[in-house]
Amino acid sequence: MGGPDSAVLRKERLDRFLFFSRAVKSRTLAQKLIETGAIRVNSEKTERTDHKVGAGDVLTMSLHGRILVWRILDPGTRRGPASEAQGLYEDISPPMPPKPELSVFDAAIAERPAGSGRPTKKERRDTDRLIDSDDD
Repeated sequence: MGGPDSAVLRKERLDRFLFFSRAVKSRTLAQKLIETGAIRVNSEKTERTDHKVGAGDVLTMSLHGRILVWRILDPGTRRGPASEAQGLYEDISPPMPPKPELSVFDAAIAERPAGSGRPTKKERRDTDRLIDSDDD
């Protein structure tokens, strides 16, 4: 029954493949992603979570602000470790575009170190002392 060509002929639901390949954390999230139309199978938009995909299919997805293009090598049978999940597809995504240079106006805005939002109580007292000493 399980000949050498059975892996090539086997197809899996799209939501299950996204879960098995660790593209998303749960099948529910995979279903929501598919229903929004963020996934194309072989350049055709699909909103059906039960769309069958198999080896050779190409998925184009918009995930985490990136465009990912994956060629399915094996539809998978379980959600295994990350190393196993990476073997289910070949990433043929285009390279990320370079970050744009800052404009003159954006470059003029001073950078604030992380966590330096509001002053602490001690820093506020020191500031108040400086302001009060100028009034004398």
